Amino acid sequence: MDVFDDLIRGVRAHGSLFGSSVLTPPWSLRFVDGAPLTLCTVLGGAGWIVPDGGRPVPLRDRDTVVVRGPEPFRFVDDVDTGAEPVDCGQQCAVPGEGGTRHRRGWHDTGEGGVTLIVGAYPVHGEISRMLLETLPDVLRVDGGGTGDGVLDHVADEVSIDRPGQQVVLDRLLDWMLVCTLREWFDRPDTDPPAWWAAQHDPVVGESLRWIHAEPAAPWTVAALAERARVSRSTLAKRFADIMGEPPLAYLIRWRMTLAAEMLVERSSATIADVAHAVGYSDPFGFSAAFKRVRGVNPSDFRRAATG
Repeated sequence: MDVFDDLIRGVRAHGSLFGSSVLTPPWSLRFVDGAPLTLCTVLGGAGWIVPDGGRPVPLRDRDTVVVRGPEPFRFVDDVDTGAEPVDCGQQCAVPGEGGTRHRRGWHDTGEGGVTLIVGAYPVHGEISRMLLETLPDVLRVDGGGTGDGVLDHVADEVSIDRPGQQVVLDRLLDWMLVCTLREWFDRPDTDPPAWWAAQHDPVVGESLRWIHAEPAAPWTVAALAERARVSRSTLAKRFADIMGEPPLAYLIRWRMTLAAEMLVERSSATIADVAHAVGYSDPFGFSAAFKRVRGVNPSDFRRAATG
């Protein structure tokens, strides 16, 4: 178990493929569904991703772009395109506009067009929101990386309707999203979150793996240092240098993130149940820690989050 495993687990495609469209210029598709994350890639051509109020980002053959919502964005053939924007969501179907159509499994056999493949991701829970907070509004990864092999499978699958297609596409898109984020985090010109760099450190990475594997365990700095096979002082300094906070401060913050998710997702769980699940035998001590980290007590947080 590592940090990325935990954060990406709640980001899953589920019937979320908009579709495959073959476009001939000029075109301007405006995605207005408000998805927290949208993955876009093209085959056999190029275009531009233009966020509302943001800088245009080029999308070339086999490049992949991930757009963070919920603000709308456009996919255009040219930044100065003369095409009228067509609003697209899950029900978009406008074959009269440049030969485009958005629905699962649709494919145009015409030649010379740009094939756009789009997947939108719902993001649920406090844990997955931690991942969203580390991402820019738009990130792009060049073609030719580890996601290319997945893209070949996606292109084959969307070319024809067949039984079980949506499940296959969902899993392929999950795979492609993970490959894209890993490549982007590893690029030398990006500023990845501290936990990403820490996972490559033999000392801090080992400590993080234990914290995420057993968040409710009675961890101390000494116990984590023993698992990492270093002294207590070495772990404390190295952890703070890389993560920007002491080990136990990170542990408490992570426990409160888990608790916040449980408070919302498990309506039948009592405050004492949640406290025990994240390592607190005393619900009053847990409530005090939750309010210190989150600024509100657990009961009020649950009422506000569940509306």
